[in-house]
Amino acid sequence: MCGIAGIWNFKSRAPVDSALLGRMVHALDHRGPDDSGIYLSGDVGLGHTRLSIVDLSGGHQPMCNEDGSIWVVFNGEIYNHPELRSALINKGHTFKTHSDTEVIVHAYEEMGEGCVRAFNGQFVFALWDGKRRELFIARDRMGVRPFFYAEHNGRFLFGSEIKALFEDPTLPREIDPFAVDQVFTFWFPIPPRTGFAGVNELPPGHTMTVSEKRTRINQYWKLEFPAIEESRVPSPRPEKWYTEGLMELLDEAVQIRLRADVPVGAYLSGGLDSSVITALSKRRINDQLKTFSIGFEAEDFDETAFQSEVVRHLGTEHHAFRCLSTEIGAAFPAAVWHMERPVIRTAPVPMMLLAKGVRESGIKVVLTGEGADEVLAGYDIFKEAKVRRFWARAPQSRMRPLLLRRLYPYLSDMKGQAAAYLTAFFGQGLEETNDPFYSHAPRWRVTSPIKGLYSEGMREKLKGYDPIAELRDQLPSAFSTWHPLSQAQYLESAYLLPGYILASQGDRMAMAHGVEGRYPFLDHRVIEFAANVPPIFKLKGLREKHILREGAEGLLPPAILNREKQPYRAPDQAALFPEGKGFDYVEEALSSERLEEAGFFSAKPLNTLLAKCRRQEKMGIKDGMALVGSLSVQLLYKQFVKGKVATGARGVLQ
Repeated sequence: MCGIAGIWNFKSRAPVDSALLGRMVHALDHRGPDDSGIYLSGDVGLGHTRLSIVDLSGGHQPMCNEDGSIWVVFNGEIYNHPELRSALINKGHTFKTHSDTEVIVHAYEEMGEGCVRAFNGQFVFALWDGKRRELFIARDRMGVRPFFYAEHNGRFLFGSEIKALFEDPTLPREIDPFAVDQVFTFWFPIPPRTGFAGVNELPPGHTMTVSEKRTRINQYWKLEFPAIEESRVPSPRPEKWYTEGLMELLDEAVQIRLRADVPVGAYLSGGLDSSVITALSKRRINDQLKTFSIGFEAEDFDETAFQSEVVRHLGTEHHAFRCLSTEIGAAFPAAVWHMERPVIRTAPVPMMLLAKGVRESGIKVVLTGEGADEVLAGYDIFKEAKVRRFWARAPQSRMRPLLLRRLYPYLSDMKGQAAAYLTAFFGQGLEETNDPFYSHAPRWRVTSPIKGLYSEGMREKLKGYDPIAELRDQLPSAFSTWHPLSQAQYLESAYLLPGYILASQGDRMAMAHGVEGRYPFLDHRVIEFAANVPPIFKLKGLREKHILREGAEGLLPPAILNREKQPYRAPDQAALFPEGKGFDYVEEALSSERLEEAGFFSAKPLNTLLAKCRRQEKMGIKDGMALVGSLSVQLLYKQFVKGKVATGARGVLQ
């Protein structure tokens, strides 16, 4: 894993400012503390900072072909690079290193822009073709690795993180109000929009070709599902065929992700997904596998007992880190600096603290279970939609909505109030089953009240804007033909996964401390196979990830195998207002003076919210999101618009 940056003065053809490019690379030091390099050629400059994983001595970047006409900077891994290398050698290509970076160079020479389809990996690379005078950029299928760019004053700037682009003092810094509104609806900004106006994100599964005449963006891969008539029941194949096929592909995905010239560890949350990945990894590692987990002082969030059970069963060398609420609060500004986008939960912060512990334990590569819930229908949102569709067939039923108690057993404590709450909340839009966002409308209703904090100026900027309409316009033409479960899976996989899970909790939190996360469930072969698994085998009744549970028989203890999904969460109010006293930075960022200065939020409703925090009143999900969301925007304004944080997470946390 690494960081990349670059400049092309494509209009003026003026020589690249080497000092500026150097600052851009330096801004990404946390992503690659092992090495760095710069290539300069007139109006083009490429920069790289390296986290050495493969070919430790020979993988220096930027890297070129034999005659120096092609140069590349690369962030990520091409897991099938040994097989591609052999095929390219057979076609006459000569290699000087054993790195996967050089495979990109020769694959481009051999296949042109189509080379990206041959890569199995998680990657972003920028390749300068000197003969064509074109910059070719590609991002992996699921958007595991980030890429941002901006065109300004005849200059094309790019980087793994936005902070690298902001090293150019002439690039405007302005938080995008429409991105804020999208985050406060969906939890993520819709690509190519980012948290900052004028800075774009290359969407997952896309390439970009920049020339002096035009910029061309092409989608080379997309997530697709069979039409609903092809998802019929009974399935044309038995369940066992799908179960065995999934586990075979998943085992291969784990195997190639263990390829590294450094030790590889695994994250172990205690849930089904990470436990399966850990079990498959353990079978292929001769030495003792190091596993890492995080626990919380609050029982509602803690999964330590389940983690311990998996460790006993598999016999891993386990490293458990305990995260205090005050540590989350103290580290929140650093996490925002790394995320570079508004966020409505503190959940990313413990992942950053875990990465710090992992790196200090001598490990810089970990396999994780991210992606299973999206690919195999593991979230409650899929079960909610199924129950609501069942309920919609008999909307007057008093019994059908009570099936939701199985998803939220804590509502049983409400006794008579439970039915009223379930009916009032999930009953909204109950019979609008043709709405493409039927599955997600309840979630968005929980998030959207944050917008009640907006100032008059913010409301004026957003007047007439509908983020849901913008998302609807991006849906693929075949979306309406898919099974309802497939539609819901698409929204999670194509948007929430890259836009929030991977962006805010994955790459950015791990790379804050130079740790590379690898995701076997996001191998494109696994994703494509799972997309064609009949819905009944993914969500059987209300048993989520049924096919994975069946396939993992014998790998894990029954308590883990049959455990229901526990969403990963972290404390919000307790983290930011321990014992009713807000951290100084919280009080300062949300003060009336700072709110007026930034112009996004009104002081009156926020003061009411802060008063509840100081009184230690128990806050619901909506209030927690409002607190974290408004604070993250205010911190982004302070860090990137008014000024710039001078150090990364390691400096802030020491």
